[in-house]
Order: sequence, then C-alpha cells, then structure tokens
Amino acid sequence: MSSEAATRHPARRLLGVAVVLTAVTALLAVTLNARAALPPTPSGWSLVWSDDFTGAANTLPSSSNWIIDTGTSYPGGPANWGTGEIQTYTNSTANVSHDGSGNLRITPIRNASGGWTSARIETVRTNFKPPSGGVLRIEGRIQMPNVTGAAASGYWPAFWALGAPYRGNYQNWPSIGEFDVMENVNGINSVWGVLHCGVNPGGPCNETNGLGASRACPGSSCQSAFHTYRFEWDASVSPQQLRWYVDGQHFHTVTQSQVGEPHWSNMTSHSGYFLLLNVAMGGAFPNGVAGSATPTGSTVSGVPMLVDYVAVYTSGGGTTPTTPAATTPPPGGSRDAYALIEAESFNAQNGVQTETCSEGGRNVSHVANGDWVRFDNVNFGSTPPRDFVARVASGAAGGVSGLVEVRLDSPTSAPIGSFALANTGGWQSWRSVPGNVSSVTGTRTVYLTFTSGQPADFVNVNWFQFRR
Repeated sequence: MSSEAATRHPARRLLGVAVVLTAVTALLAVTLNARAALPPTPSGWSLVWSDDFTGAANTLPSSSNWIIDTGTSYPGGPANWGTGEIQTYTNSTANVSHDGSGNLRITPIRNASGGWTSARIETVRTNFKPPSGGVLRIEGRIQMPNVTGAAASGYWPAFWALGAPYRGNYQNWPSIGEFDVMENVNGINSVWGVLHCGVNPGGPCNETNGLGASRACPGSSCQSAFHTYRFEWDASVSPQQLRWYVDGQHFHTVTQSQVGEPHWSNMTSHSGYFLLLNVAMGGAFPNGVAGSATPTGSTVSGVPMLVDYVAVYTSGGGTTPTTPAATTPPPGGSRDAYALIEAESFNAQNGVQTETCSEGGRNVSHVANGDWVRFDNVNFGSTPPRDFVARVASGAAGGVSGLVEVRLDSPTSAPIGSFALANTGGWQSWRSVPGNVSSVTGTRTVYLTFTSGQPADFVNVNWFQFRR
C-alpha cells in the first residue's frame, strides 16, 4: 500500500510483449499500493471507535477524532514533552496529512537552519478502557518510517496511550499510566511494547525505562512494510493482564500482580485513556540506544510514518464505560457546553481533591465553602442554555448544606445559576440536580463555585452540563 516494488525486466524487442509487461507492472503497483480498508470487526469483539484516514490528499486528520499538538511542550507541561526530543510539533500538512491513498502521513522535516519539525496527534476521546470484566483492544496498522542505519538516527515513531487525568495536568506521569503499543528508534527492525506506571524514578515499572519487551517484526522488516500492532487490557482474568502483539504474535505481558497497589488502581480506576500517534526526533530513548546524541548530520529528513487505520474494540464484560468523549482539551481547545463535562477535568482548582467514583472514573471531592473549579473555553454557541444539571453526592452531617453555583470568567463574579444541596445518603450516592441559569452565549470561562454557611465538606461532583 505504501511502498513500491523494485522490479527488473529484461529488454524486449517485441512491442506487444513490452505492452503486456507494462500493464502487468502497473497492475502490480496498484496492488501493492492499494490500501486495506478497516478490517472486519474480529469475531467476539465490538468496534468502539476507529479512524480509517480516508481523507483527501494533503488534508489534516479529522478534528472530530484528533487534537493536533503543537510546540515543544504542553502549556505548563515539562519541556521537550518530558523526553528530551528536539523537534517542534506543528499542524502543517507538510508534517501531518492524509496521503489520499487511505493513510495518515506523519513526516519529520529538517529545515535549512538544521531544526526539526514533526507532528503529534491525540484522540479527542479519553475514555478507552475495558468494560467491567471485559477486554479492551487497541490496534493500528502502521508502516514505520522506511529509513535505516545512520540515516535513521534519532527517528522515534510511536503509537501509544496515556491516562485521561494527564490531559490538563501534565505533572502526574507515570501514575496515570502509559501503554506504548508500538515504539521504535533509529530505524532498528524491532517493535517495543512498554508499560509506564507508578512513580518516577524507580517504582514497579522501573521508571524511566518502563516494563518493556521488543522483537523483530514478522516477515518483512518494521520499516519496509505495514504491520499490525495491538495492545490488550484483559480485565476478564484475575490477576488482570496487559498484552502486546505484532501481526497477531504475542510478545509481551504485564500482570496486575507485577504492578501491585496502589499503582494498579491509580492507572486503571480513572475514566480511561486517549491514544497518540507521533514521530519524535532525538530524545532519551534513541540517544540511549545509540549511545550518543541524535539526530546527527547523517540523519535523512522527510521520511514519514504511515498509518492505515487505528481501531478500538471491546469484548465481553458489562456495559462499555460511558464516560463522555472529552475530558480536558489542551488549553486553546474548545469544550461543548451541551456535552457532559467531567468535573475532574478542570483546568484549575482551589481547595478540591479527586477520588475514585463509584460510577466510573473519578469525581471532585472534599468540596467546602470557598472552593472552586475552573473550565476554560466552554462554547455555548449562539443559543443560550435553559438550565444546567450536575451529578452530585453528599454525605454531609445533618444541618450541613450549601450551594453549587455557576459563575463566568471569575470565581468572584455574580452567580448566573445555582442549586442547594444537603445529604444525599452518602458521598457516592449520586443524583442529578438541575439549576436555572441566566442567558449566556459565545465561549466563556466557567467556574463551579461552592458556598456554605458551615466549614465542613458538603458536596462531591461527578459531572455537569448545560441544556437548551
């Protein structure tokens, strides 16, 4: 699909034979470059989400599916994306685009001054996890950049997943979990599958290295052909298992017992994971394998990673978690006011904590008078909401109650809506409570603020949304 066959034909004198050979060569080229459609859903699995990258040539990936990261870090996050990689990520179609043949192309480019640009994208959805007692399957068909030897020094393609609480926080790695479905460095014919978890340095996942294994790609090299990379999180067995595959061949497993507590719960009890695709240049991993700094003067610019499809499946268990698709978009990203907004996806907070929620994921907890949580870039559109509703619980003592309020742009501005709450039967006894709001349109900063005449905690919040 992505590579062309090098074929040689002896000279022919007969025009008819030459025409036949030309036609055969053309047919072979079409066959070799024909893209494989998203494969049929495997027996026993249900398709949860996918992208087949069928966009027109030189167009960006779907903004409904993907966020394009830019720069050299998340705002407020660790420099150089926390890995020492040296490229700048852009949203230019020179670095990330459909190729028009059913692939996404991520291309690192060295500019005239020697600097590198590339691309990194991450799913809008952050709730990929197995159903209770079931299995999650994350899969992608990918050709690594087709470059090897000295020319590949510093190339670092990856297909991976990060725990949802990382988005908007950027300081809680590796406790929230990272599953590296496919990593490769320096054009070596090998795929690495790695788990990052626990604490850094050290901990149960031996950070910063992680718990990993590698193997050569079956048949054709990782660089010269497409291969299917798969990760499974199996919650149907005890202890639970994490498994890595290439072209259906199992090559790495990590179990719940190896990770232990509280680290396993820290990386599995939140709302789920988002997926990432990127090609970094340089950094700790390629430098460590090379034994020196990468990239070098011999590194070749402009060799893309090609992604045929990415798909997420689940199998067995109960209902697939229904946590909303997006928690915290990176600063500058827009939130839909009329979709559920997870309370723990705040952009900033004062006085609150988060905890594991009985309804899945996490909730904002330990909320008392004067506390607040902030949500940036909430888009109300041109039609104002009629009300809002919040999913709340309270185990407050008798006589303790308070107000859950909505304010705009400042935690001290006048509330535009509120409702009162007292004990609901327990800190995980959830109910959806509505409150009226005054007219608001456009994109605003939204605060949930909490007011009580008593100093004690009085409410937990799971999510909220506006309705029209």
